[in-house]
Amino acid sequence: MEETNQKFTIALIYDFDGTLAAGNMQEYDFIPAVGKSNIEFWDESNRLAQEQDADQILTYMALMIREAQAKGLSLRREAFQESGKRVELFPGVMEWFDRINAYGEERGVRVLHYINSSGLKEIIEGTPIADKFRKIYACSFLYNVDGIAYWPGVAVNYTNKTQFIFKINKGVESVYDTKLVNRYMEEKQRPVPFSRMIYVGDGTTDIPCMRLVKNFGGHSIAVYNPKDEEKRGNMNTLIRDNRVNHVCPADYSEGKEIDIVVKAIIDKCVADNRLAQLETEIL
Repeated sequence: MEETNQKFTIALIYDFDGTLAAGNMQEYDFIPAVGKSNIEFWDESNRLAQEQDADQILTYMALMIREAQAKGLSLRREAFQESGKRVELFPGVMEWFDRINAYGEERGVRVLHYINSSGLKEIIEGTPIADKFRKIYACSFLYNVDGIAYWPGVAVNYTNKTQFIFKINKGVESVYDTKLVNRYMEEKQRPVPFSRMIYVGDGTTDIPCMRLVKNFGGHSIAVYNPKDEEKRGNMNTLIRDNRVNHVCPADYSEGKEIDIVVKAIIDKCVADNRLAQLETEIL
C-alpha cells in the first residue's frame, strides 16, 4: 500500500507575553518611557477598569494613548514597532519556527504558526520573529489620516481569544469578517481541524483557549519562565483540572522539553491521519 505525499496542516497557536517572551511587552520600552514603574502603570489601568466597570484590555490601551500624549511620545505604528525590537524572547525562540517547519516538512506536514495575544499587534510586528506567523491576532489601534493612534481598534481579552481559534479552524483570517466564521462548514472541509491544533500559553488568560483546543481533540501546552522552576508545581494544577495536556519550561531550544513534546504531537497527527486513510481504504 503506497504512502500518501499529500500534505495536511497543523496549526501552532501561541500567546505572546509570558509564552514567547518574559513579562509584558509594554514593560521593555513603553512604560519606562512614560516615567512609570510597571506596578504603577498596571495598577492605574486596573483601577480605571474597576472604577468604570470596564474591560481591562480597553483600559490599558486607553491609558497607553493618554500617557503617551502627556509625555509627547509618538503614537505612530512605527514607534510601537520600534518598541518591539527591545522585547527579549525566551531561549531558542529565534530558531524554533524554522526547525519545527522543517520537521513537519520531512513528514509531509505544513506547519502554520499564529499569535493569539492580548498584547499589542504593533509591538509584535517589530519583533524579529514577526514574519514567522501566518497571522497575528492581537490588540491594535485605529489610526487617523496622519498615522497617529487615537482609539482601540481590536481588543483581545481572555474570552474573546477563543473566536480566533474558530477563525483558524475555518480558514478565516480577517478580524472584521464575522459572517464567514459563523457560516456552517462540514468538519472535513475545515482547513485546520481542532485535532491538528497545538495551543501554547502561559497563564489564566489562555485557559479558555487551552481548554477549548484540548476538549475538541487538540493539544494544549502551558509554559512558564525557565528561570522560575517553582512555578511548574503551580501550573501542574492545569493538568489535574483537565485544562492542558502538558506543562513545559519556555525554552524552545532543540532537544528541550517543549521541542520533544511538539515533535511528538506532530508525529501523532501524522499517524492518526494515516490510520484514517487506511480505514477509508478498507471501506
